[in-house]
Amino acid sequence: MRRFALVASAIVVTAAMALTGCSTRGASSGSTDEASGFAKDAVIGVALPDKTSENWVLAGKLFEDGLKEAGFKGDVQYAAATNTVADQQNQISSMVTKGAKVIIIGAKDGGQLSSQVQAAADAGAIVIAYDRLILNTKNVDYYVAYDNEKVGELQGQALLDGMAAKKPEGPYNIELFSGSSDDANSAVFFGGAMKILQPKIDDGTLNVVSGQTDIKQTATAGWLAKNAQDRMDTLLAGNYSAAELDGVLSPNDNLARAIITSVKAAGKPIPTVTGQDSEVESVKSIMAGEQYSTINKDTRALVKQAIAMVQQAQKGEKVETNDDKSYDNGVKVVPAFLLPPVIVTKENAADAYANDPNLEPLTQQ
Repeated sequence: MRRFALVASAIVVTAAMALTGCSTRGASSGSTDEASGFAKDAVIGVALPDKTSENWVLAGKLFEDGLKEAGFKGDVQYAAATNTVADQQNQISSMVTKGAKVIIIGAKDGGQLSSQVQAAADAGAIVIAYDRLILNTKNVDYYVAYDNEKVGELQGQALLDGMAAKKPEGPYNIELFSGSSDDANSAVFFGGAMKILQPKIDDGTLNVVSGQTDIKQTATAGWLAKNAQDRMDTLLAGNYSAAELDGVLSPNDNLARAIITSVKAAGKPIPTVTGQDSEVESVKSIMAGEQYSTINKDTRALVKQAIAMVQQAQKGEKVETNDDKSYDNGVKVVPAFLLPPVIVTKENAADAYANDPNLEPLTQQ
């Protein structure tokens, strides 16, 4: 009976810790508040992948300003020295050495950070995967992102809607692009889009003229515009000497613009092209009637949510999540906080960017 009572007591204590979000990870004897998870002026590491997208650059600036305003010591770094995962691995290791209590990681390659996040966990740091899921490790505590499968679904539907607006009846000739294979999000975006597009491929409404429908065939290494443009050049030369290209699934704005550049250079009409990220040049392109759509994933809101999670952890509160079942990284289901993405076309751009000081002026026509 005594052994049973001890076990029962342990279960109650464990449950109580889970409910309150308290953990020995992140606890600090130097905390200015005995109930806090760690010191209010703790080091918070932010490891971002590169500067190839303007949204990563914006995120870095927002993290620097937001963490400082919240009273933390922010250590924001990009894996840009040699633009390799080794840069990020070294940076995360450095953050652990500096005693970071939370490390927020926008993964350069989510499958190659297991050793670094293990070291972070061993040091008592909380790991938050930002935008990109960290794979094959139990040592990622939380994930904060936009709903990336929904992003893909919106892109797939936008492709159908944009083509139908130009030509009400199919069939339609299309080509498919996906992101870099070292980015876990690429498969999620592509999978979401194919949930919408595959039934239309199966019933003959859509025809992928090149036959390239597997994600390995459609991948764009490094998310580099040049790689997308080169592939589009090859697809056009090999498949569209006579056939008309109606639409292209592009996973982001940078690649969308490269695809459009290729089509223009070939002297062909611009097809319906999707995108993501609300980059300035793509919003201009949408308003000019070239790129059909993008996805608004406001970086300001995503960084704000990530910092809110840090603040909750610092206070010893339960870190808020709203999806604890969808994101399996291969070892565990990672508790996630997902924000809703918004599809943007020329028709709703003014409303979508009404409170964005950088993009709102571009939509006033």
